[in-house]
Amino acid sequence: MAWWLIAFAHGDLAPGEGGLVPCVTSIHSFSSAFLFSIEVQVTIGFGGRMVTEECPLAILILIVQNIVGLMINAIMLGCIFMKTAQAHRRAETLIFSKHAVIAIRHGRLCFMLRVGDLRKSMIISATIRMQVVRKTTSPEGEVVPLHQVDIPMENGVGGNSIFLVAPLIIYHVIDANSPLYDLAPSDLHHHQDLEIVVILEGVVETTGITTQARTSYLADEILWGQRFVPIVAEEDGRYSVDYSKFGNTIKVPTPLCTARQLDDDRSLLDALPLASARGPLRKRSVAVAKAKPKFSISPDVLS
Repeated sequence: MAWWLIAFAHGDLAPGEGGLVPCVTSIHSFSSAFLFSIEVQVTIGFGGRMVTEECPLAILILIVQNIVGLMINAIMLGCIFMKTAQAHRRAETLIFSKHAVIAIRHGRLCFMLRVGDLRKSMIISATIRMQVVRKTTSPEGEVVPLHQVDIPMENGVGGNSIFLVAPLIIYHVIDANSPLYDLAPSDLHHHQDLEIVVILEGVVETTGITTQARTSYLADEILWGQRFVPIVAEEDGRYSVDYSKFGNTIKVPTPLCTARQLDDDRSLLDALPLASARGPLRKRSVAVAKAKPKFSISPDVLS
């Protein structure tokens, strides 16, 4: 419409004006003005129509339409990219247990939580970090309301990297270097100024975009003397994951003392009726042993 109005105002549409230099050549009707607008918008340039230097307004309209066309292309590309990426949607499929637990593992008190991935596509270069956020006071009397301390986790791979092919129990050994060294069962109530933040980062396999999932555990969300139930079972050479029991825990014998007190008096651990760590061995046939186990999600979760 703008190009047609320019041609109409300049008299380019009037017949018999052979000596007049038009603003845009070869524009004789609204249809030809529309075709020229499309050529400018998508930078086709067939060559039959072009802007002359006769009308400065036509040159200005050409510049404005080029800028608007670039903005429309950028917005459409961004919308399509965000729709296909959906990094926040991918983060929603990374789940954490509702509660964290503290129990004995390998003869030491450990802080444990469970993390899992609901999708079949894997998270590449997944890393997990934990921090304790609590109110502290420095020796000089300065009050730090949100003091953050990193919590190291036990990982046989080394560092904070994890291989999230199945739900994992992430645990931290509460030793002398741990900020939870003096944490007692009586401290796990909602009045305790304590929060443990867990951050899981990784690269989405399908899009290559970095995604991040976060959660936190307050003091009353940490269960003392509990352990997560197993949810990975093997049947006919295939590993099946039952996500309906993802956050279920069971009570286990655990000393009702701090890790410091346990290190000072190991007899507290010896007095516990701990069950044997080894269960009955499950033998597999040679044919099953050669088969590559695969993971599948239990149908109860998908319902």
